[in-house]
Amino acid sequence: MSHIQHELHSEFPDQVETLHLLKVGNRHFQGLADRYRDLNKDIHRIESGIEGASDERLETLKKERLKLLDDVAKMIDEAKVA
Repeated sequence: MSHIQHELHSEFPDQVETLHLLKVGNRHFQGLADRYRDLNKDIHRIESGIEGASDERLETLKKERLKLLDDVAKMIDEAKVA
C-alpha cells in the first residue's frame, strides 16, 4: 500500500512539456487529467485512513486510475506524432 500520490508529471517525467501542452490545448485531456487528479486524491485518502472504503471500492478506483493512465499515454503518443 502506497501513501504517495501519483501525479501525472511523476508518472510521465520525460513528458512534462507534452502534458502541459495537452492540458492547455485539449479539453478532452483536461477532463482526463482532472478525473485522474480526483481519483488520485480519493485513493490517497482511503490508503491513508482518512476516508473509509471497502477493498472492492479501492480496487475499482485503482483500476479506473490505470485506465486513465492508459488513455493519457495514448494521447501523449498521438501528440508526439502530430
